[in-house]
Amino acid sequence: MAIPRRFLPSISLLSAFEAVCRTGSTLAAARDLDLTQGAVSRLIQNLEAQLGQALFLREGRRLVPTDAALAYARDVVKALDLISRGAMRVRSNTGGGTLSLSILPTFGTRWLAPRLPRFLAAHPGITINLGTRLRPFDFEEEGFDAAIHFGDPVWPNAGFLKLFDERLLACASPGLLRDHPVTAPEDLLRLPLLQLETRPAAWAGWFQAHGVEAATPSGMLFDQFATMIQSAIYGLGVALLPEFLARTELAEGRLVAAWGEPTPAEGSYYLVWPRVGEWYPPLQAFRSWLGEEAADPDGTANLPG
Repeated sequence: MAIPRRFLPSISLLSAFEAVCRTGSTLAAARDLDLTQGAVSRLIQNLEAQLGQALFLREGRRLVPTDAALAYARDVVKALDLISRGAMRVRSNTGGGTLSLSILPTFGTRWLAPRLPRFLAAHPGITINLGTRLRPFDFEEEGFDAAIHFGDPVWPNAGFLKLFDERLLACASPGLLRDHPVTAPEDLLRLPLLQLETRPAAWAGWFQAHGVEAATPSGMLFDQFATMIQSAIYGLGVALLPEFLARTELAEGRLVAAWGEPTPAEGSYYLVWPRVGEWYPPLQAFRSWLGEEAADPDGTANLPG
């Protein structure tokens, strides 16, 4: 159904409205948009006329948005962001399309990035744009074509491709274990246990798997595995790490296993995409390629370098 033209303000009107809401004055908005103050004022007046109601209260030189304007501004910001993303896609499209992919930061840099040259070589017309997100989000609002997600396949209105499971290994610096020998899993409770914000029950699950009824772990809290790994290297505590993410540090001896073999984690890695875009050709190509890569997640023989 076509939307009546009177409900479709121009981009110039919406940009002026967004700038005034954000800056609080037509003067500041004019500087932001490289327009005159009078031009911004006329744009706001035209928008108010088109919508049939006042959007701002005039208090001296300040414009205070009404409650209706604040609600409208949220929608306008989302719309302008989507339009901007679309324009960036067109500009970066070299013929095969653009795939906007949300990644987990450490997974992206340590597992995905070394493999991406193979995909790009096989699909030279496709451009991949990467953004990091630590938690699930609304595909419609964020504008991503797909995301790499850890956890369970519970993303609303999305399709899933399971990549692989995760195995966790308790890791520490050789110096920390030399100063604090570990002869049983419960000995780890005497050491700082580094924790990840998005895995609050990870240590409890690890201790349970080793037959230990553990108290609440104490130690530093991190939002990314990368900083947790570095902190463990410098002896700040024991880190519970996905084995494949810590492979380099373990091989080089900067980290060692604090106790035991890798244990299964509660969750898996998935490629997730919105159902409405599942037939987008760049997504189809990436999904097929990633499934092949994930069939051998520990394989490193063919990685660049």
